[in-house]
Amino acid sequence: MRDAKHSCGLFGIVNHPDAAALTHLALRAQQHRGQESAGICTSNGRSLRKHAGVGLVSDVFNADNLTTIKNPNAIGHVRYSTTGGCSIRNAQPLEFTIGDTSIAIAHNGNLTNATTIRGKLENQGTVFDGTSDTEIIGHLLAAANDLSTDAIIKTLKSLQGAYCLVILFPDRVVAIRDPLGFRPLCIGLLGNGSYVVASETCAFDVIDAEYIRDVDPGEIVTLDKTGRSSARIGPPNPKRGAACIFEHVYFADPSSDIFGQNVRLVRELMGRQLALEAPANADMVIAIPNCARCAAIGYSRATNIPFGRGITTTPRTSRSFIMPDQATREQQVRMKLRVLENVVRGKRLAVVEDSVVRGTTTQAMLGELRRAGATEIHLRVASPPVRNGCYFGIDFPDKSRLVATDRTVDEIRGVLEVDSIAYLSVDGMLNCVNMKPEMYCSACFTGEYPVTVPEKFDKFAMEPSASPVR
Repeated sequence: MRDAKHSCGLFGIVNHPDAAALTHLALRAQQHRGQESAGICTSNGRSLRKHAGVGLVSDVFNADNLTTIKNPNAIGHVRYSTTGGCSIRNAQPLEFTIGDTSIAIAHNGNLTNATTIRGKLENQGTVFDGTSDTEIIGHLLAAANDLSTDAIIKTLKSLQGAYCLVILFPDRVVAIRDPLGFRPLCIGLLGNGSYVVASETCAFDVIDAEYIRDVDPGEIVTLDKTGRSSARIGPPNPKRGAACIFEHVYFADPSSDIFGQNVRLVRELMGRQLALEAPANADMVIAIPNCARCAAIGYSRATNIPFGRGITTTPRTSRSFIMPDQATREQQVRMKLRVLENVVRGKRLAVVEDSVVRGTTTQAMLGELRRAGATEIHLRVASPPVRNGCYFGIDFPDKSRLVATDRTVDEIRGVLEVDSIAYLSVDGMLNCVNMKPEMYCSACFTGEYPVTVPEKFDKFAMEPSASPVR
């Protein structure tokens, strides 16, 4: 899947002398979650320091600016925008002064009632610096002028949609996950006793932190030098959840454990299930890397068709879905993914993709395989057709731009110009994960949204003009 834009990555740490440096490493480990901007904010128990910029983590940070913000507590963020454009003013964490206390907020998710809340705040005289929905949360807290846990809970109850938050206070970090648990968030512990929190456990691996547990849906976890404590937005053990199944399909790193399962193993299971549902007469199984590789391995093992490397990747290129327009995305695909002609020539290929969203870049890659001499191309997609928009932190809310909307599977085959195509069923996908189906959000496949969604959604609705601000 090259055509869906991404989520964001969070990290927080308390009571460590190298908090900024460890946050930098953890953000690099989560770079796949967002490549538009990166930021770190630190505190020393009294005041905050921040450095952020547009670009990759390696572009934004260096030894000098990390030394400048060195403090024992820190939060960090990598962003792909789902509300508001890509600009320095939207680069997180965002800072706010509430009474005599400075805080910083980093957010992963998307608020479906952001435009409504912003309008009310502006009518009350609130002046916004940027255009992200994260800023709304800070201004709501400022309007309450109260940073107690009860006041934070009251503010959170006015929010609709998806939100994982890390909030930096001068003396602590607070980690929050919305009551439906759309996005992953987990707690870890370093050897010196410092607590950490991250979107994915791959961030813990690079800093040698031990995973403890996930932040529960609807939980507020406070981390400070004395330890950790917990409060709740809603009741524990809810009967309905909304863990994003697309995190397992595509977003999360294969090495991470999210929602109680290892991502690589889930993707291999999805590939195996796809093979049971849709075997292909082929000489070789190949993946459109990198995310589909795990599913392709599972497909190959289940069918006993040899797995081969028919496409190679070029290091140090950004994910194509990050690119601002379609022409640039397609150019990025050609730069990043290159067909190995001597491998695919004369072969009947079972090409495994993790998902197909808009379909244009997948089509371009399949065309390259055909031009390289593949005699047959049988596309196998390790997820169901994406027919509906997402409003919870993935940037494809406009269903009219999805290749599967209002098309049959055979019509999609014609658009993508393949000999055959098959998708994993919804039931087959949900059989590969541990929780009950009602604990996941699979609305992009089924159209069954766990909460009410807006009739119209415009990513740039809060921008001063209709186009992104750069």
